Amino acid sequence: MRARPASIVEALSRHTEHAPEKLCLRFEGEWWTYERLHGRVETFAAALRSWGLSSGERVALFLRNSPDLLAAYLGTHLAGGVVVPVNTQYRQVELQHIFDDAGVRLCFTDEERQPELEHVRGDLPQLEAAVELGEELDSFLGAAGAYKPSPPREEDLAVIAYTSGTTGRSKGAMLRHRNLVANTMAVCEAWQWTDDDHLLLSLPLFHTHGLMVGAQGTFFAGASAELWRKFDVTEVYDALLEGSFTMFFGVPTMYTRLLREAATRGERPQALRLYVSGSAALSPQAFEEFERLFGERILERYGMTETGMNLTNPYEGERRPGTVGRPFPSQEARVVDVDTREPLPAGEIGEIEVRGPHVFVGYWNRPDATEESFDEDGWFSTGDLGSVGEDGYFTISGRSKELIISGGYNVYPREVEEVLKGCFGVAEVAVVGLPDEEFGEQVVATVVRDLPELTEEEVRDFLEDKLASYKKPRRVVFVEELPRNTMGKVLKHKVREGLVEQKG
Repeated sequence: MRARPASIVEALSRHTEHAPEKLCLRFEGEWWTYERLHGRVETFAAALRSWGLSSGERVALFLRNSPDLLAAYLGTHLAGGVVVPVNTQYRQVELQHIFDDAGVRLCFTDEERQPELEHVRGDLPQLEAAVELGEELDSFLGAAGAYKPSPPREEDLAVIAYTSGTTGRSKGAMLRHRNLVANTMAVCEAWQWTDDDHLLLSLPLFHTHGLMVGAQGTFFAGASAELWRKFDVTEVYDALLEGSFTMFFGVPTMYTRLLREAATRGERPQALRLYVSGSAALSPQAFEEFERLFGERILERYGMTETGMNLTNPYEGERRPGTVGRPFPSQEARVVDVDTREPLPAGEIGEIEVRGPHVFVGYWNRPDATEESFDEDGWFSTGDLGSVGEDGYFTISGRSKELIISGGYNVYPREVEEVLKGCFGVAEVAVVGLPDEEFGEQVVATVVRDLPELTEEEVRDFLEDKLASYKKPRRVVFVEELPRNTMGKVLKHKVREGLVEQKG
């Protein structure tokens, strides 16, 4: 039996050797066989080396979904580089911090995002080149010289994935190739992913769910996927009706929209082998309605940027609504007291900790944050609150770090607050999440003005090019003062309660 691959790109190479003409990706009507994609990966690797990329240097991917994003991702790995995925909705403040913190030398981008990047180029002396898809990319790849790459070693750093912290400053989670392989193996085993599967992949590839589950799982299993630029509910529903797919991965917002679409249609898709939901909590009501209309019980799982996938409802067995199941193969999870850090008995709510070969190795340039996140036995503190039942099923009950999840995207209040404080006329601000039927939660900003004539429209205009759209408050509420405790700390639960009462 062949040893497990040391990297995802090595897995792709093996499947290319075994079945070069097999479909790997279908994108906007274009077929990419394993041989074609692998050849594109090798071209990227050779071009990066010819350009001057050295092992361990960082390459950012600020791109919308496309086969070239995946070729650049694996090509960077094959060249010995480290990939920094960048959310396509990020704007100046976020871009400058991530590129500067990671020391990015080169960025692949596209026409739509190039102008945003140009706004901060002058403040990024380490960024030597930004290659735009199209003629610039053709020229860059055309300059590739001879290069005989070898697959990266499993201990090499593969990805620095940025995830916001409670301080509002994004931290780069360092993932080695062995972390990516271990998590992908666990996912494929748990979900019985094989080379016969065909995935409809409309998730964004800058996100762990789309890239490190959807794409990497496809390559590792030797399966195929239809890659979409973005999710469009009407087109996705039509594609599901065609009946060629075996799997669909989505966030709860996508499933909510599919249910609404189904209510307007007379025809239902045939049952897929697997529907997966993650990145935010799926309501039991949506779970049950989906089963009634689509004839399939959604498999809900739980993961995060620092670890990939941690917990999953079973492929064979009870998929219990409102829970995220048990640990993936070769992984561990437990619930501990927030203060004492001692394990709690079944049923009691505490902080969820995880351990295993999938867990990242630490935060880039942040040894302090790394030390705070791990105990001496290697348990990683997720910051999420939850409980575990006697039967081992975990339930997520909240976020100990005030995280807001809107439409499957993480929004950290402190980050939004720091940007809002720069708006002329804003004296104080508190950002919280409120329940939202479509997005799970909506971002709401409560503002104390020192300029009475400041309007909600002016606040929105100020944020226009400073934050990704999903981070921007859906509502801006002006108040005379923020509730605080005796130490002066803003009481977020009181802010939230006041907004709920006001809305009611």
